[in-house]
Amino acid sequence: MCGPAWAQRPNATNAHRPPAKPPAPAAGAPAAPAKGPKADLAFGAFQRGSYLTAFSLATHRATEDGDPKSMTLIGELYANGLGVPRNDKKANDWYELAASRGDPDAMFALAIFRLEGRAGPRDREKSAKWLAAAAKLGHPIAAYDLALLYMEGELFPQDFTRAAELLREAAQAGNPEAQYALGTLYKEGHGVPKDMREAVHLFSLASLGDQADAEVEYAIALFNGDGVPRNQPLAAALFRQAALKGNPIAQDRLAVILANGLGIKADPVEAAKWHLISKARGETDLVLDDFVNKLDAKTRDAGEKAAKPWIDAIKASLAAKEHQAPPATAAK
Repeated sequence: MCGPAWAQRPNATNAHRPPAKPPAPAAGAPAAPAKGPKADLAFGAFQRGSYLTAFSLATHRATEDGDPKSMTLIGELYANGLGVPRNDKKANDWYELAASRGDPDAMFALAIFRLEGRAGPRDREKSAKWLAAAAKLGHPIAAYDLALLYMEGELFPQDFTRAAELLREAAQAGNPEAQYALGTLYKEGHGVPKDMREAVHLFSLASLGDQADAEVEYAIALFNGDGVPRNQPLAAALFRQAALKGNPIAQDRLAVILANGLGIKADPVEAAKWHLISKARGETDLVLDDFVNKLDAKTRDAGEKAAKPWIDAIKASLAAKEHQAPPATAAK
């Protein structure tokens, strides 16, 4: 399950700000099967996509035994229209029933509902209260989202120490976003002692979870030998991974490496390609501009040709966003 994006994701030069997350689903499926054979069967059916079976088994378990995990599962099915018609009111009722019996997944789902204005008006304060309740019971993504609120400092007084505590809970549960965010706090010394070694360790863990910004931070540390032994070939590989995910900083750094043959063989065509792609995403690098301009026509044309599909996709994406954006006068 993914939580709401309450803050902007940092880049490599602005790493102390809390990262955003991808848009949240309506609510999350239970993090683990409910206890008992019937509940296990219901959750297993849900995982297989047998939603009607899951609904039947979970309903029996919820009504006969009052099992909160089964109630949460029913809420999930209603929330997303899986096997049953989507019904936010019924989903909300089941979530509230499960939350009243102490289920943290239901509490997290209610936080998302309050944030998105489903089954009632949007209410950030109530959303935050449900996050706090779920985090207290060990829900890692609720802990992560609550940490963002403490870093944001709007609903709660800004408290990086408390944010670090919450992020640590989520990081220890294996959440890559939390590992990355906690790493940025150690890098900058916000709420925790400044410790580049610990920051790099957390970036490396988040990189294993395919977190692109963490890959960039880990690659920068490896390239410079900051908090970790220097390893430019591995740094180049990580920059490439993040570049392929569309990270403009990684694309720019990869272009620099390829232009100069730093840790890997120089490749002017690939250097030009990645520079042009990162430039289309808004990165500015005058040195690379000069590098590309000085290439012979054949090499430069090859780089431009390789970059074109990426640049076309970027332009199409920007055009779609502009088309979907509401008029400026309507923004509140």
